[in-house]
Amino acid sequence: MIYFDYNATAPLHPAARAAWLEACECFIGNPSSPHRMGNRAEKALDDARQQLADFLGCHPLELVWTSGATESSNLVFNHASQLARPRGEVWISAIEHPATLAPARHYFKKSVRSIPVTSAGVTDLNWVLESLKKKRPALIAVMAANNETGVLQPWQSLAAICREKEIPFFCDAVQWLGKLPANELGQCDFVSGSAHKFGGPKGVGFLKIPAKGKLKPLILGGKQQDGHRAGTENVPGLLAMLAALTERETALHQNQHQIRLTWRNEFESRLTAISPEISIVGLREERLWNTCLAFLPDSGCRFRWVVKLDKAGFAVSTGSACASGQEEPSHALSVMGYSPAQISRAIRFSSGWETSPSEWTQLQVGIASIAENKDIA
Repeated sequence: MIYFDYNATAPLHPAARAAWLEACECFIGNPSSPHRMGNRAEKALDDARQQLADFLGCHPLELVWTSGATESSNLVFNHASQLARPRGEVWISAIEHPATLAPARHYFKKSVRSIPVTSAGVTDLNWVLESLKKKRPALIAVMAANNETGVLQPWQSLAAICREKEIPFFCDAVQWLGKLPANELGQCDFVSGSAHKFGGPKGVGFLKIPAKGKLKPLILGGKQQDGHRAGTENVPGLLAMLAALTERETALHQNQHQIRLTWRNEFESRLTAISPEISIVGLREERLWNTCLAFLPDSGCRFRWVVKLDKAGFAVSTGSACASGQEEPSHALSVMGYSPAQISRAIRFSSGWETSPSEWTQLQVGIASIAENKDIA
């Protein structure tokens, strides 16, 4: 089976596995314990926090360990709701992941305002600037890169606007981390990350928080992490996460992603030549080098393409992993103006660092074979 669903989850990197096994043997103490074994575990966490801070460009005390991006998002909106004025609003892009949409709607009810996007799926900066002339939200949340289309969002510009207006800014960097350099993300007030998206273990993540002010905790109990998040820290998981991110950042520093972008682009050129029915979402926009969301020939149901490709030896997706298996159309593609009929033809291909150019070629040949045989009904 050739794997093309890295945006859903990435296989555990060998460096992460080695770091996890070593930590299980070397750091068995509770980081909160006063003895030497506890101190060693605490020191390992402090080193990991400093390493992550160096990658992001922030202070290590601005980092909170979590179980992943979903918990981090809930923590952000729980915090914001307790600080917001009555009838205070949060503004989030119309294409946010359910991990952001759901907690926003839970904590702010009807006070969630959707930031529109262009037909290519880019958050509308002009809308934000014009709207800020009339109202000040309690929080603005826009992801760094869309999980379905791979289209990069103007988070750097939004972070600068929010700094100037003194409005908290939250950036879901789940798809960005491990695929593009992390060094500017620290300029955002809140940043969420999830280890399993870039080769770390599942169930481990972080939240970057503002330097000033006390974070309102979501999980109550002990006083771990300065009271920001109760619970004994997952030392092996966190060290494995940093081992995986280090591997990815090293590859990015060596510009290894640029050649992989070429492989993806060559695949798209060959793919669109198969049939006039095939097109690429966000083709002319800056996108993650590993992501291609394509409208394939009509099969009556997008899941038939997933099943047929699975039988042909390829693991692909219909879009968000949280929505796969449901018949509801992609909300991101809906707000971009695509019809339900078009959305029913959308299939996402997302590669990883380990994906080879020959695997891209095999995928294109497999799609062509299925389309030619019209064996998709």
